[in-house]
Amino acid sequence: MTDIDELLRGADEVIQAGELAERIAGDKPLRVKVGFDPTAPDLHLGHTVILNAMRRFQDAGHTVIFLIGDFTGMIGDPTGKNVTRKPLSEAEINANAETYAEQVFKVLDRDRTEIRFNSEWFGEMNAADMIRLAAGHTVARMLERDDFEKRYRSGQPIAIHEFLYPLVQGHDSVALEADIEMGGTDQKFNLLVGRQLQAQAGQAPQVIITWPLLEGTDGVQKMSKSLDNCVGINDPAEEMFGKIMSISDELMWRWFELLSFRSSAELDHLKREIAEGRNPRDVKFELGMEIVDRFHGTGAGEAARDAFIARFRESELPADLPEIELAADGDGLGIAAALTAAGLTASNSEAFRLIKQGGVKVDGKKVTERGHVLAVGFSGLLQVGKRRFAQVRVA
Repeated sequence: MTDIDELLRGADEVIQAGELAERIAGDKPLRVKVGFDPTAPDLHLGHTVILNAMRRFQDAGHTVIFLIGDFTGMIGDPTGKNVTRKPLSEAEINANAETYAEQVFKVLDRDRTEIRFNSEWFGEMNAADMIRLAAGHTVARMLERDDFEKRYRSGQPIAIHEFLYPLVQGHDSVALEADIEMGGTDQKFNLLVGRQLQAQAGQAPQVIITWPLLEGTDGVQKMSKSLDNCVGINDPAEEMFGKIMSISDELMWRWFELLSFRSSAELDHLKREIAEGRNPRDVKFELGMEIVDRFHGTGAGEAARDAFIARFRESELPADLPEIELAADGDGLGIAAALTAAGLTASNSEAFRLIKQGGVKVDGKKVTERGHVLAVGFSGLLQVGKRRFAQVRVA
């Protein structure tokens, strides 16, 4: 019997939960659709939150549809944008789609994944078909979308083709006869359009499951390459492990919930072990090893852990380093202020100079940005040069 709680672990919202329970209780494998616009070729752990959810549905015996939006990519997803997004060329889309396919099978089961391209049906549509599709939705309803409404009220231009994006994404669900569609919380409006269009087409409307946007290594903003807070799934094993070790103890549980394939019972057991005195660092080792093994093969995680520990030994880390509690300023503490408060630098200006010189590390990873922030709950090692260390917690 399928454990729905495990399938939905970490989910933000389910529309409609009752329908989902009924369909899962049936004897028919469900069609679970997730759409990806091939706008960027490199995936990071934030992207894998929904891939992990897809894998759990696969393991429960359901059909997962990895839909590459080669047609919608030429429109450009307006979600979260305050300007019209530049459409991609066909060559860019094809190149990115090929790279996507190579990466996603590090999580998904290739034999149980149905890969589709929405140009399969939209490539056959003519102008009259698109007009009929557009007739099923109103401008007023489109302006209920938060980003469209803000742009409209502020006088920012909204191109007509952007209104087509939710309709096209929704029609994908009709073409695929999806039972479930999953997406990020920022996709909720588009997913609801799919329910509406399916109902108009005489299909049972899909159940919607939205997933949160994973916070990056800074513990504050969503994971993003542009914010330099991401862990790329193609990062070298040791670099990946080091980045994971840099996250706070509080964020560790969020990552366990959304990125790990361990059961909820296993996670509860790890929390009890920490409550009973186990070092949170050792539990974080387990998270890092699991994720590194997933993307680099069995054994890579253990090797990365050993290399991580060896780096500290080479730096002659004191065996018994007391923990210093640092007071946060708002959501976190700037690295310069943290170094000074921990007694590793005499002033913030000295800290900035050392950062510029490459002499500052956090949990073994060199800090290069003056604006680096240690989030509230961070627990880890600060290092200046080869001999100065401080084990700190930001509270």
